[in-house]
Amino acid sequence: MTSGATTYQRPGANMVDGEFAFTEADFRRISAMVHGEAGISLPESKATLVYSRLAKRLRALGLSSFKDYCALVAGADGLDERQKMLAALTTNVTRFFREPHHFDHLRDRVLPQLLDAVRKGGKVRIWSAACSSGQEPFSIAMTILSVMPEAPQHDIKILATDIDPNMVAEGRGATYASHLLEGVPPEHRRRWTQNTPDGVRMTDDVRALVTFNELNLIGDWPMKGRFDAIFCRNVAIYFEDETQSRLWSRFAPLTNTNGALYIGHSERIQGPAVAVYKPDGVTTYRKLGEGRA
Repeated sequence: MTSGATTYQRPGANMVDGEFAFTEADFRRISAMVHGEAGISLPESKATLVYSRLAKRLRALGLSSFKDYCALVAGADGLDERQKMLAALTTNVTRFFREPHHFDHLRDRVLPQLLDAVRKGGKVRIWSAACSSGQEPFSIAMTILSVMPEAPQHDIKILATDIDPNMVAEGRGATYASHLLEGVPPEHRRRWTQNTPDGVRMTDDVRALVTFNELNLIGDWPMKGRFDAIFCRNVAIYFEDETQSRLWSRFAPLTNTNGALYIGHSERIQGPAVAVYKPDGVTTYRKLGEGRA
């Protein structure tokens, strides 16, 4: 948020005092586009945040007002800039082994039975549904490798998806600044990372378990099979209640019976999915027997 930017409440006035004109109409257009594209709700209290993050885009494009910017992103040729707008307004806060109790639960309560089955020819499928720059799915991969080092030789796959193509590209690169590895246990870092001139890179065994793809959680989902565990953490808090309920319900038919669903520390399952998932720890759920949310 830029210093010196002040939010006004006078109807019809600029919402933020800054170098670019930014009216209530501009904010409403941007808010509607973001909601329509990504399901993210932007109340007027976020006006200064929207201004500060998108002002950089106006400067880069040589535009003089948010009215011109809105016309650009809403136009037929605005797809590329709409993606940049969503990337600028999406909070990509992530780190390795964030909310470590989830990875403890995965290791101790979920993986033992799954890996026993995979050794007999079964398969394991896990979905990191808002993977950001990859720390979450790679944390899942290292958790699996910690109990099954030969995992890449079995049918174990982690799907990592995010709406932001820049984050997906970073995940595929699998290379991070050294300070970003602070949450990785020392033994994990020793075994499954390697130093390179560009930073710290995940080893081949870690990367072999993860596939990255772009996916909008409020759009169409191409996946047909079910997952043994789904991580969707700290995303639904940006959605309205109705969108949250619909999201939890969409996960239900894609979750195997007794499969795990991990959500963020400020989130709770609501709506019809409450009848499908039972609590199994802190912001951790298991799917009950067959049913529809």
